[in-house]
Amino acid sequence: MSETGLTPAAPGPAGRIRAWWGPRIVTQIVTVCAVLALFWLLGQNTATTMERIGIAPGFGFLGHSANFEIGETSIPFSAGNTYAYAMLVGLINTVKVALLGCILTTILGVTIGIAGLSGNLLLAGLVRGYIEIVRNTPLLLQLFFWVSLTKAFPPPRQAAPLFDAVFLTNRGVFFPAPIFDGMPDGAGWLIGLPLAGYGLFLWLARRRGALTLRRGLLTALACLALAAALLAGSGVSVGFDVPVLAGFNIRGGVTITPEFTALLVGLTVKFSAAIAEIVRAGIQSVGQGQWEAARSLGMHRGQIMRLIVIPQALRVITPLITSSYLDLTKDSSLAVAIGYPDLVSVINTTANTTGQAFEALIILIGVFVTINLSVSYAMNVYNRRVALRGSGPR
Repeated sequence: MSETGLTPAAPGPAGRIRAWWGPRIVTQIVTVCAVLALFWLLGQNTATTMERIGIAPGFGFLGHSANFEIGETSIPFSAGNTYAYAMLVGLINTVKVALLGCILTTILGVTIGIAGLSGNLLLAGLVRGYIEIVRNTPLLLQLFFWVSLTKAFPPPRQAAPLFDAVFLTNRGVFFPAPIFDGMPDGAGWLIGLPLAGYGLFLWLARRRGALTLRRGLLTALACLALAAALLAGSGVSVGFDVPVLAGFNIRGGVTITPEFTALLVGLTVKFSAAIAEIVRAGIQSVGQGQWEAARSLGMHRGQIMRLIVIPQALRVITPLITSSYLDLTKDSSLAVAIGYPDLVSVINTTANTTGQAFEALIILIGVFVTINLSVSYAMNVYNRRVALRGSGPR
């Protein structure tokens, strides 16, 4: 109120406009205009340069036939396919190594993180040495080490089989593959039905808070037995295609190339050390009183860790593991340095053969942004579920 005891009148439209149109707003508008002008100049310069060297800007090259081969593919590909299809092959290779890397990194990192908290001084010391060496070594150097190690394996004719089924050679790792003889048409439900049942069990058990590791494993074994029974009842015989030495190479089974093996092992080892530290910090963030209360109820260390500590530590662990997943996905682009044909390698070859480097770079940026945003969204959804469940009444 003013000295006269009256409330000051609200400013009129002109006063509100003057208050809004201040130096701060003017500065922001000028900054935005300067950024837009910079992008316009860069675009004009790029278009002029492409026109001068005879390259038509645009994404029409995606429909042209690619004139290169891809050494490792998950789907059929030949040089007659389009550049768009070649990029799809590279994208599948990238997603494959990133997905497997995240799974294996989580398993190894959680195991190492829990082992590092062991009361065994020798085990804890080994874990600490592993973490320090791996975290303080560049990933690219580690990839070179692993690919040189895989190349040091003996040639196929000199490779000794492990368990008469697995071959470690300088041409890749060969191991048996399951085969189904006599599979009738439309019999995918024989495998899909047990999988759907297992998924329904996980959903219901998690919803009711009755999901445990033992129940999950027993139900998985029951679903596998049901699938085997359905296949046997339909006259389908299940066997294994075991790799064997034939001439100068190994035939049969499934092959993992040295480049893929080195990349997957390098990413798993590198980021397992980071996740181990995250798990250690998350477990240690749970108060000592939780341990003491659980021991007073007669729980042993494994039960305390599984039922009390880990559920609470997940609220600390999950956001940090999300960051590790994103870093692993982005660092998979280093595959180009060891010869694995991921998306970066395919797009680099596309840019060199077509001259459309600017458009190829835009595609690469868009794909990686989409992948990382998808991973981040999925992990954020899981993090909200963990946080809501952990913040409820106990």
